[in-house]
Amino acid sequence: MKLVLERLLQGAVGLISIFFIVLGIRWLVDPSASAIGLGLAPQVGLGLSSQVGDLSAFFLVTGLGILFGLASGNRLWYYPSVMLLLAAAIGRTIAWLFHDAAFAPLLIAIEIGVGLLLLFASKTLPKRQ
Repeated sequence: MKLVLERLLQGAVGLISIFFIVLGIRWLVDPSASAIGLGLAPQVGLGLSSQVGDLSAFFLVTGLGILFGLASGNRLWYYPSVMLLLAAAIGRTIAWLFHDAAFAPLLIAIEIGVGLLLLFASKTLPKRQ
């Protein structure tokens, strides 16, 4: 039974990894649609450069960190992804509290939930430190 649950966790974490990698690649290939999908206005010039560079990096580092953690069995690869997701949730909350941004409870819950799942996976799945 433990092996089945471990495999389910590996599968879920693997799908999350692929999801983030696809989002990162999408930012590189179709930034306008990616921006709209996140509720952002597509930018031009330096703004577009910042959107593509920063957001593709966020999603690719998150996804690849998870993938490297799964493939290597080294728990340390999960931590950058956990930190990015939890920092995003904190940033969204600060934006709402202090900058009149729309409150995004679903996105915050997803970021915290996935971050905690990855933290759990980092303690459960790796075969070495």
